[in-house]
Amino acid sequence: MSRPASTYRVQLTPDFGFAQVAEIAGYLRDLGVSHVYLSPILQSTPASRHGYDVIDHSRIREEFGGATGFREMAQQLAAHDLGVVVDIVPNHMNTVNAQFWSVLKDGPGSPYASWFDIDWVDGKVALPVLGDDTEPVVDGDVLRYHEHAFPHPGHYRLVDWWEGPGYRRFFDVSSLIGLRVEDPAVLFATHEVIFWLLDEGLVDGLRVDHPDGLADPRGYLERLRARTGETWTVVEKILIGPERLPDDWACDGTTGYDVLNRVNGLFVDPAGKEPLVSLFTEMTGQPAEYRPVMAQAKREVLELFFGAEVDRLARATSCDPAAIRELLAAMPVYRAYVVPGEPPPPESVEIVELAAEACSPAVQPLVREVLYGSPESIVRFQQSCGPVMAKGVEDTALYRWFPLACLNEVGGEPDAFGLPVEDFHDFCAEMRPYTMTTLSTHDTKRSEDVRARLSVLSEMPDEWAAAVKQWSSEVSFDPKLDYLAWQNLMAAWPISVERFTDYLLKAAREAKTAISWVNPDPAYEQGLREFAEAAAGLPIGEFTERIEPFAMSNSLGAKLVQLMMPGVPDVYQGNETTDFSLVDPDNRRPLTYPRKPHNAWDTAKLLVTTQALRLRRRLGGAAAYLPLWAEGQAAEHVIAFARGDDARPRAVAVATRLPVRLARTGWGGTTLTLPPGTWRDLLTHTLHSGRIPLAHLLGHYPAALLERHDL
Repeated sequence: MSRPASTYRVQLTPDFGFAQVAEIAGYLRDLGVSHVYLSPILQSTPASRHGYDVIDHSRIREEFGGATGFREMAQQLAAHDLGVVVDIVPNHMNTVNAQFWSVLKDGPGSPYASWFDIDWVDGKVALPVLGDDTEPVVDGDVLRYHEHAFPHPGHYRLVDWWEGPGYRRFFDVSSLIGLRVEDPAVLFATHEVIFWLLDEGLVDGLRVDHPDGLADPRGYLERLRARTGETWTVVEKILIGPERLPDDWACDGTTGYDVLNRVNGLFVDPAGKEPLVSLFTEMTGQPAEYRPVMAQAKREVLELFFGAEVDRLARATSCDPAAIRELLAAMPVYRAYVVPGEPPPPESVEIVELAAEACSPAVQPLVREVLYGSPESIVRFQQSCGPVMAKGVEDTALYRWFPLACLNEVGGEPDAFGLPVEDFHDFCAEMRPYTMTTLSTHDTKRSEDVRARLSVLSEMPDEWAAAVKQWSSEVSFDPKLDYLAWQNLMAAWPISVERFTDYLLKAAREAKTAISWVNPDPAYEQGLREFAEAAAGLPIGEFTERIEPFAMSNSLGAKLVQLMMPGVPDVYQGNETTDFSLVDPDNRRPLTYPRKPHNAWDTAKLLVTTQALRLRRRLGGAAAYLPLWAEGQAAEHVIAFARGDDARPRAVAVATRLPVRLARTGWGGTTLTLPPGTWRDLLTHTLHSGRIPLAHLLGHYPAALLERHDL
């Protein structure tokens, strides 16, 4: 099949495998998607709920149905004109695997020693598993320590868990060991099953997990494309602010976080920044500026988690570990794209040098090393930037600084309130035509509809402040956590006490201001549970109901924009109707199909999703993008664009933005001039042409989806 027109992401689990996907083929076909987009399919640890911990690249996961089940599913999907996209994990695998066991047993002499990115010391690799005074026990040819097992004897040494491993890992997760797919033999061995699925036509596209962890992501993508031809391929690449995907990466684009944050920004009122930041500082005692909080969080995680990585980089660069920590903390992006043996791109030089300006003069020798030094220096620094950003920003700073939590998304900047329509149009004009677009993923901090509710607060900060202060006067716990709790409780309402408590426990552990994953406090955690139960007993739903019409407008508008803008739109499982999920594992809860509307918002969202997806299938390939501009007093409250041939567009999308302020003034005489011809609104079946009053066009729904209607 050709490149997807759209995708539908399914999180496979032992309870929802290939047979269950096959059962919903008819539903997904009727929804309008062209491809089913599966989470990782290779054999991972048997109980895994996500699949990113592969243990055997030679097998399709047995818990999902194995190779036979996959083939039967693919055939059933094909019978419904649906293709398959799979998520692949080239960066790492679980340490409990046959190849790594061989390496631990035989050391550098193992035939698999080249598979893993290991820092050998005296022929041994450090394994960070020790956590108490328990002595390891020899059991025949196996050394056992609690749940861990190792070959006895072997080429390893057990060290305290906090020391860090003698190998590259995924972020700070020592159970996930880095692979060396820069070695062609390793790439082939770990991708063989994926290649034969592509060769047999059972898979049509690839989503590449975490390419920033690789030694040479550009080279990997080139080798992947050389083997897979023009197979549609997108990468999970987090781009910050104006950062763009390198032009020389052989892929079709990203998985869409750059799009998500820009679509989100369309529905946030910049006028809300000052009052919401003021409320945040008053409620939490935190600083009014985000950047110092982010910098401090990155410094902390470097000290807490990345000692082994800093030491390895210090040996490679012959630079002071303190300077390394300083520059890594100052780096604003996940990777600077310097390739050994090539002159560094000017933008990469600028990024590193600007970061260095915020540091002491002691970092200057390091700057030279990471830009112009040895391959080891350049690559190790590149591979260290991503984990520090992920742990310092995503998993720490975003849980500490949250004036408006819908901005605290993967790749987001919580101090950037709102995005002008002009900037959004400019962004769309530069997009790769087959990049993925999304609003929700298995990794988002909040679902799209939770964010739609939170965006409303930017337009009514005074009413929100009054509500929060009233709730806080009745129930309080930890000032650094309470305000985040109120935002999420309101926006995810109704939510069970259990789900809310689980979210707050994760948020508190990630923030690391009172407890953390490695430093629990039973008394604090019990207090948090009591706070969650008491807070959930307040009439929070009254506020949620009051903002519901505005949140629904934001939700439908964002959905329509994402589905109709350039790129390949993805719908995360269940988000064709409303979904008020929080961070994983909350957003990976089991679903039932078909999705049934339970209220007007559900009905409207399912209608918008279905009609937009079906229209995208009719539109076909990379249709042109043409901004449309409203005229009149309320023109700022609409985002509109046409898709199709420049001379004769075939579709028009129109969405309301900033609905609270709009409700105070109304549309008045604001109009939108449609491209020449007659247009049918696929949501209302009304015909339109020429210059249309927006009060009429958006009178029934806050969004309109028009298709050319040739009489």
